[in-house]
Amino acid sequence: MVSSQLSGLTNTHSGKPFLDQLLIPLTVPESVVTDQVELDFSDVFGPLPAQNTAEASGHVYDDPVVVHSRSHSLVGPSSVSQSLKLSRLTLHETEDSLELLECIAGETIKEVEEHSNERHLVDVNVDALTVNSICIEDFEVLKVVGQGAFGKVYQVRKKGTSEIYAMKVMRKDKIVEKNHAEYMKAERDILTKIDHPFIVQLKYSFQTKYRLYLVLDFINGGHLFFQLYHHGLFREDLARIYAAEIVSAVSHLHANGIMHRDLKPENILLDADGHVMLTDFGLAKEFDENTRSNSMCGTVEYMAPEIILGKGHDKAADWWSVGILSYEMLTGKPPFIGGNRDKIQQKIVKDKMKLPAFLSSEAHSLLKGLLQKDASKRLGSGATGSEEIKRHKWFKPINWKKLEAMEIQPSFRPEVEGKLCIANFEKRWTDMPLSESPASSPKTNTNPFTNFTFIRPAASFLQKSCPLS
Repeated sequence: MVSSQLSGLTNTHSGKPFLDQLLIPLTVPESVVTDQVELDFSDVFGPLPAQNTAEASGHVYDDPVVVHSRSHSLVGPSSVSQSLKLSRLTLHETEDSLELLECIAGETIKEVEEHSNERHLVDVNVDALTVNSICIEDFEVLKVVGQGAFGKVYQVRKKGTSEIYAMKVMRKDKIVEKNHAEYMKAERDILTKIDHPFIVQLKYSFQTKYRLYLVLDFINGGHLFFQLYHHGLFREDLARIYAAEIVSAVSHLHANGIMHRDLKPENILLDADGHVMLTDFGLAKEFDENTRSNSMCGTVEYMAPEIILGKGHDKAADWWSVGILSYEMLTGKPPFIGGNRDKIQQKIVKDKMKLPAFLSSEAHSLLKGLLQKDASKRLGSGATGSEEIKRHKWFKPINWKKLEAMEIQPSFRPEVEGKLCIANFEKRWTDMPLSESPASSPKTNTNPFTNFTFIRPAASFLQKSCPLS
């Protein structure tokens, strides 16, 4: 997890009457520090909040601990400025570096090679010969908005349009070095199959000799949970809408044979209208109903008992994580925290969940069902799957058809001033120079990223051939 500051939300919110009806203020104690683990798969689109040490007034509950620092996502062995004019930026990639250089007015991001015979020959059988193609020169770079294990995330504009996207740029050499080519390919493949109102959508993917590119929806409302950290607990009516949107998104994934496997606050974003958007599919996996995965993966505080015990897991592991997220929205913290990674894992496997008395009996029932340690008895694991979650009495006020048609508007909206707004991103990213670290050719005899180019059908108006695909 990458810690950050809230730059787009200030304490002036707390005085607004409508917020008092939605969020329950609390004092924020010291954050719980957990072990850092080896990998961070969170290419973050918005910031996590800074710890708010100001003492809040009007306490309703008994000071639940709000957790700001968590483990990174991990995967076990068994299985992406300076203020510059857009018209003067170009992207120059060589084996040594990827850097922005000044160029003549009118040029935008353009990939240039030192020698014409070094033009990117990867994926030549499919990508380079595709009639409807996309490449780096089709985009103008605006800002750095995130950074992850394998590269950076940029805010970009589609050249000749007003469309703003997030471009995730990943270094092939680092991916191959960490032996994560299959995970990156899986992320791209899975994103091409997803079309849901509460899941970030992949618009384009392509590659060059040194990097992979994923172009996604630009979601600039920040993390859902920074509202929790900044203001306090969500009251049940508001938490119910957020939880329902998350359940809807996960249900869609499961219906398409996909497990997310890393559901956590950092991967739940808000769009400008306040709706949930699920992101980061770096650990997602396609599954068969009759098979189980044995990978040790996820983020510790949100990891299901069967993953920790190495018993093999299926889609029920996602419902456990949804239970943890729901618990945190309603109480201010995950149910199993404290100590190092091993201690947290022991608590998840052995400890009983403590349910605060201030929650409704319907909320108690939902949390007990989702946080059932026996995966076969967990809510959502029955014959009707996600329907038994949607029909739970806590969700009785939800009209699921209206919800998925985005006809139910959450009462809270983030502060977003248009599509270009970057106020909800951490300044240490948005103030970064528009440059990339040096990259070398991946140490592999074959290209492990064949057939990588993708254009979502709605964008099929691109009738051209691009040699850099």
